[in-house]
Amino acid sequence: MPYIRSRDPNLTGIGRLQIEAMLGSIAIPAAGAAIQVMPHGDRENIIDELICDSSGQTPVINLPTPPIDFSMDPTLDSQPYSEYDVRVIAEGYENMLVEGVQILPDTTAYQDIRLNPIQPENTFGVIEIDDHTLWGNFPAKIPEVDAKDLPPSTGLVVLPEPVIPEFIIVHAGRPENKSAPNYWIPFKDYIKNVASCEIYANWPEQTIRANVLAIISFTLNRVYTEWYRGKGYDFTVTNSTAFDQAFSYGRNIFDEISRVVDDIFTTFITKPNIRQPLLAQYCDGRKVSCPNWMTQWGSKDLGVQGYSAVDILKRFYGYEIYLMEARKVDGVPSSYPGIALQMGSAGENVRVIQEQLNAIANNYPAIPKVKVDGIFGEATRNAVETFQRIFRLDADGIVGFSTWYRISNIYVAVTRIAELR
Repeated sequence: MPYIRSRDPNLTGIGRLQIEAMLGSIAIPAAGAAIQVMPHGDRENIIDELICDSSGQTPVINLPTPPIDFSMDPTLDSQPYSEYDVRVIAEGYENMLVEGVQILPDTTAYQDIRLNPIQPENTFGVIEIDDHTLWGNFPAKIPEVDAKDLPPSTGLVVLPEPVIPEFIIVHAGRPENKSAPNYWIPFKDYIKNVASCEIYANWPEQTIRANVLAIISFTLNRVYTEWYRGKGYDFTVTNSTAFDQAFSYGRNIFDEISRVVDDIFTTFITKPNIRQPLLAQYCDGRKVSCPNWMTQWGSKDLGVQGYSAVDILKRFYGYEIYLMEARKVDGVPSSYPGIALQMGSAGENVRVIQEQLNAIANNYPAIPKVKVDGIFGEATRNAVETFQRIFRLDADGIVGFSTWYRISNIYVAVTRIAELR
């Protein structure tokens, strides 16, 4: 990965960026799309040009960033990430410009971009990424009780126990703002987006896990209690930090955050004698003080000291909290069987994975097709490894929790597209 030197003497760190372009869906790669990377706000200064491969992805490139101290010490009061603009050009599709892609030192940023067919009235689209909440100015959270009175079911949510929804409907504004758009976002993508808005991805892994668990729990509380639907709204959550959590449509996410979310997206925080995920409220702990909530900078300090994610959460939310796992995940053909599939495995679960990989390979030709025989042999392992590399998972050739659900999600996407054709 070549290093692109910066003329800015303050950019002494190095971060990484990979772009993935898709033709309107996560399941149709924009193979051959041209990518241009520019300093933020300087569209004429193209510092790198890239071409997407058969999976719609560019090589990973190195980019200058501020030093890592800026994202570890809030008293330095210097922007801890650099910003770049990314332009995507694909024949027959709108050119897309993403402004303000955030690159942190010692991390890998992924910028996924969806392209729309050219329309007579519009040949160019723009996505503007909001400031990170730890750097920009955002309204403080309005406090709420952390366990809600449960409303009668509307039939949209299964109330006996928390369920991981297929989509989160995000209202891009305050609840009462009727002109703000609603976005349908896959659950895991929503959690990754919020975490990439709310914490720095170069913090300790246990800190990232603690914050992701708080974000998941907060979100599932909104789902489980039908908080906004009970008030007559048609969305799950807002992107206003005064009411909910930050969400910036189309923003880049970070590898370190993405892997944690894939690993624990069905896990949430709760307390004894409540039937719901905890409304795990938090604040930065520097610009805003919030006793009895988790502070993001405080969680970073505890992670540096070696605290586990659970211990970090207990320090803030009380020692009676514990973790639970949702047993149902909506929108997938079948739940994870509980045992990893690997070389030597056999049976119906292996057959399911083989069938799903073959369907995915129709859109992602880098994945080799395999014989559907229910036997996890070398060919199946190679197909799994290739899938894992494309979809940013540890390429170990084993179908564990993260890989099972990622295969399921992509399989559902490609089969839906096939049905529409």
